[in-house]
Amino acid sequence: MSTAIRTTTTTIVTRVRDRAAATPDGVAMREKELGIWREVTWAEYWEQVTLVAAALLALGVEPGDRVAVHMENRREWLYCDLGTVAVRGITVGLYPTNPAPEVAYLLGHSGAKVLVAEDQEQVDKALAVADECPALERVVYVEPRGVRGRYSDPRLMAWPDFLALGAEHARAHPEAVAERMAAARPDDPMTLIYTSGTTGPPKGAILTVANIEYAVERLVLGGGFTSPPPSERDLSLSYLPLCHVAERAFTVWYNAAAGVQVNFAESIDTVQANLREVQPTILFGVPRIWEKVLASVEIRVGSATPAKRALTRFWLRVADRIGDALVRNHGNHTPLTRLVYAVGWVMCYRALRERLGMRRVRYAASGAAPIAPDVLKFFMGIGVPMHELYGMTENTAIATGNRPGRVVLGTVGEPHPGVEVRLDEATGEILTRHPGNFAGYWRDPRATADVLDEDGWLHTGDVGEWVETPPRRPGEEPMRHLKITDRMKDIIITAGGKNVAPSEIENALKASPYIKEAVVVGDRRPYLTALIGIEQDTVGEWARRRGLPYTTYRDLSEKPEVRELVQGVVTAVNARFARVEQIKRFAFLPKELDHEDGELTATQKVRRGAIANLFEDLVEGMYRT
Repeated sequence: MSTAIRTTTTTIVTRVRDRAAATPDGVAMREKELGIWREVTWAEYWEQVTLVAAALLALGVEPGDRVAVHMENRREWLYCDLGTVAVRGITVGLYPTNPAPEVAYLLGHSGAKVLVAEDQEQVDKALAVADECPALERVVYVEPRGVRGRYSDPRLMAWPDFLALGAEHARAHPEAVAERMAAARPDDPMTLIYTSGTTGPPKGAILTVANIEYAVERLVLGGGFTSPPPSERDLSLSYLPLCHVAERAFTVWYNAAAGVQVNFAESIDTVQANLREVQPTILFGVPRIWEKVLASVEIRVGSATPAKRALTRFWLRVADRIGDALVRNHGNHTPLTRLVYAVGWVMCYRALRERLGMRRVRYAASGAAPIAPDVLKFFMGIGVPMHELYGMTENTAIATGNRPGRVVLGTVGEPHPGVEVRLDEATGEILTRHPGNFAGYWRDPRATADVLDEDGWLHTGDVGEWVETPPRRPGEEPMRHLKITDRMKDIIITAGGKNVAPSEIENALKASPYIKEAVVVGDRRPYLTALIGIEQDTVGEWARRRGLPYTTYRDLSEKPEVRELVQGVVTAVNARFARVEQIKRFAFLPKELDHEDGELTATQKVRRGAIANLFEDLVEGMYRT
């Protein structure tokens, strides 16, 4: 691309272009091919982005047109995302797990002109609903197996043919991509990120070039999360869906702005193996990931030899005490805990962290949903520096964060510099205001007006409170951290008129390695109950060690011994809450919750309305006298 055409607006694309020019042979990303990690240099990255951009121009993509991407995390996702932005199009990410009806809604609502699908599975979904998506003109597929030669739909195009089209267009119009990039404006819509849709159809949040550049300046270059700020020496593992704003930040924005090397996991099922191979320095996960890792530790310890099990359990008890001290000191070691940890590093923690793939992690974060403080404390105790964050799609993931050395467990941290955060006096709702607040919902001005007021405040729908922490030393300012109590729509009002925030109770239950899901019920009821899903791996291992045979998830959950095990967890959790907040009865979910069955969102959040309807008999049974 010609360098004679100057761009005046900085975008994610110009950042990659400039990095490719400065360090063409540096490694931008790695992906496994036939079991071997294959490196992609910045020069190769930029070449692929420009080919995709030129191909989109050849297909007639104009500024503001939508290009959908439906695939797992892989390098082509980034090529398509940045290629779309280069031609001033709008990227629309689809979750790989989206079933065909959701694909129809997302493609139809966004009006996507081009879809880049990963493989036959995603192509089949698109073709099945194509008649409901009149704007869809092309479906580009990346993996040819099962597609090439099998379908005759004229809209289909193979990835190599797509790139060849781009190369041909670039030869005929060598300045076209550069000219389109040079015309970019800060208010250009850059991506549509669809919300989870827990209470209705997903809404497409519009993030502009200016929104994302503000996020880059605050969260990446300004060290809003990490200290020191990220650099090309850092490594990350990309495994959460890239259509989620948090993963987009930690994969695409960190990579483009700071040069962090991205390593793509082979799949969500191989994350722990890939973590061990990569040993990243920066690691982000949603609560379900951290809970699953903690459960895996319990399985490994339980299946170890007696001597090794005793040694590990001893050092984990020590880690628990170290975690307590770190919590008291806001994430800072004391001379004593540093010494004890050094001994534990030799005896246990180095091997444990190596096994978990976290030996080199210098910054770890949890976000996107509430998490039990005990889970965070476990990782802090074994030496993984954990930080809980808060943000959402509608504010480009910018609100608050626990910073290194200023951690207050149970909170989501302090507002980032320049970010206004306040609580509504009447409802306690959290409001944010800053240049990262989104431009609105796609084709939905009424929904936009409901969350973005005339003064520029974003109404998050979360309820919170401030936690004041006195200064540790004379002359220091007190710390003021934000604690989220629950979503406004999830607050339970019992028959006695008591307001109960269910998420804290649910997270306390899910902190147990034996519980995967917990849904507290009790709105307009005389007491609280819970629907509980067991963690099959850990409960199965527990049953195996006790000689309890089982065949299926349901068979395992129906064992009286398993009910007694979970009752012990519920009793322990109840002791930590007021009487009105205690679980009086619980029932086991008869199956593992699933996105395709409509029980979970694509980000693994429970659809409470769906759960209440699907398992109505279980709920009613807990309230029968």
